[in-house]
Amino acid sequence: MKGTIIEKILREHLVSGELRPGQEIAIRIDQTLTQDATGTMAYLQFEALGLERVRTELAVSYVDHNTLQSGFENADDHRFLQSVAARRGIYFSRPGNGICHQVHLERFGQPGKTLLGADSHTPTGGGLGMVAIGAGGLDVALAMARRPFYLRTPQVLGVELVGELCDWVAAQDVILYLLEQLSVSGGVGKALEYHGPGVATLNVPQRATIANMGTELGATTSVFPSDEVTRGFLRAQQREEHWVALSAEDGAEYEEEMTVNLDELEPMIAQPHSPDNVVAVRELVGMPVDQVCIGSCTSSSLQEMMTVAAMLRGRKIAGNLSLTISPGSRQVLTMLAQNGALADMVAAGARILECACGPCIGMGQAPPTDAVSVRSFNRNFPGRSGTASAGIFLASPAVCAATALAGELTDPRTLGQPPAIEIPERFVTDDSMIIPPASDPDKIEIAYGPNIKPVPEQQPLADVIEGEVLLKVGGNISTDDIMPAGAKILPLRSNIPAISRHVFARIDEGFAARAQARDGGIILGGRNYGQGSSREHAALAPAYLGVRAVLAVSFARIHWANLINFGILPLEVSAEDYAKCEQGDDICIYDVRTSIEAGRPLAVRNLTKGFDFTGSCTLADREAEVILAGGALNWARQKLDERSN
Repeated sequence: MKGTIIEKILREHLVSGELRPGQEIAIRIDQTLTQDATGTMAYLQFEALGLERVRTELAVSYVDHNTLQSGFENADDHRFLQSVAARRGIYFSRPGNGICHQVHLERFGQPGKTLLGADSHTPTGGGLGMVAIGAGGLDVALAMARRPFYLRTPQVLGVELVGELCDWVAAQDVILYLLEQLSVSGGVGKALEYHGPGVATLNVPQRATIANMGTELGATTSVFPSDEVTRGFLRAQQREEHWVALSAEDGAEYEEEMTVNLDELEPMIAQPHSPDNVVAVRELVGMPVDQVCIGSCTSSSLQEMMTVAAMLRGRKIAGNLSLTISPGSRQVLTMLAQNGALADMVAAGARILECACGPCIGMGQAPPTDAVSVRSFNRNFPGRSGTASAGIFLASPAVCAATALAGELTDPRTLGQPPAIEIPERFVTDDSMIIPPASDPDKIEIAYGPNIKPVPEQQPLADVIEGEVLLKVGGNISTDDIMPAGAKILPLRSNIPAISRHVFARIDEGFAARAQARDGGIILGGRNYGQGSSREHAALAPAYLGVRAVLAVSFARIHWANLINFGILPLEVSAEDYAKCEQGDDICIYDVRTSIEAGRPLAVRNLTKGFDFTGSCTLADREAEVILAGGALNWARQKLDERSN
């Protein structure tokens, strides 16, 4: 990675380790962000460390995932988040101020900085030239305690962009094309760095869209240069003083390289039920559609909203479908209201939703039974929309708007010339809904509602793990499959005993009861187990149920780290041994602690079928310490105790 932007930023922030692909390094984190679905637990974990104030340059708490207050739980959590932010030194972005990644891009992101976020789409910040990484809430809590963040040095995939996007082709089409080429696991262990003459043709929101959905590739992060385009964006946000130039050196060395000719791209669409199931829109033109949703952290910038409004101006949406629009931030919504674009949307029949994640996280707007919903979002996993039988398609806002007008999937290139959109040189900047930390924090009393429960304690890892295979699942199981979100379950995010009842509920409603009846057990998974969001509840809740090991053919990066953080052994097994084991088999893993300490494969026996095999758990020295301690919280407490003695 010599001479790359990623190498420069990582080297400047390197605390320990060597920048060699696959080797664990520790880096200093400048900024952290949380959102309300992950933040409550992250701040409870921070408090469990016994610290009073955050120690990063900047920490921001956003409320954007679950703003639906159908009961006291969400309101209590929001009150807790605001009070803990005031006391602990954290900026608090109030409900309605916008989606964390959009607001952070507008108001806080800085080229050359490191950002760790308790949300998998944190790499959105790469559109500004940041090394922005998604992680579990516990990793973010440790970063706020000024502990370094540990990760495996990624291989750098250099993506050269040449040419310029044609009319009606959007930034989302670029990343959908890459998903078609590379798959949802094609970025695992890698970071994407964009370079080439085509970069200068993309504005910062377009770059952010591409970096955002790099998460769907499984990539650690995605980074663009910081150039005059970046400078112009920060100037428009009245933050030009935060700009620094940042680019790769001539002759920078990438472990892998590919070229994307922007001139050759066309509108693309991801079919159910995976972001990499991508085809050209023209192949599905005429498909009946029941619902269109525009928004999300992927596609809700001012330019995208203005494009949609211009397409809708003076027209009505088709009578056979519904259209919802979620502006990405209050800044965007305010500017739409001031320039008349919001009125165009409303007049066309669009339903304007709050500046929040909304339907993308399954928070309302569940489609009808067996419906087709076209969305400018980043994920279309089964059931994520709230309707298990719905088919969710992912496309750009322009494709969505064209479809909403026609009542069927439409290629916007059939509409003639695209509207000319003028973006103002200065954006409306009103940070009154971002509350700074209290000047007298000792006077702040943190509000703990009755739904907020303590972080469950974990025991050190046993030397023998024996249990039943509680569930066998296939490849590309997502964290949505493991720990569903949505309006019914998200309110329980700060109550692990309650939320654990819903583990794997979409796949097997009886899983939680079975795990409790058997005092825990083992999960068997295929390739890329745990892809998707950073939600650590997908590890924390199974740990609470007594799951002590997950045997899988391979793991997604963030979930692998979360399993270790909560004391669950992530063991990679061969595809052949995975196929031979079944749900209900009794499994025994021997000499666990001694094997991990020695760095050797672990011996496993299928007691039911009577055969032996091995599993690998390649851990850095620190990772071994963490999992042997029973998780990162136990390990961090030990380290803090050692430093104080």
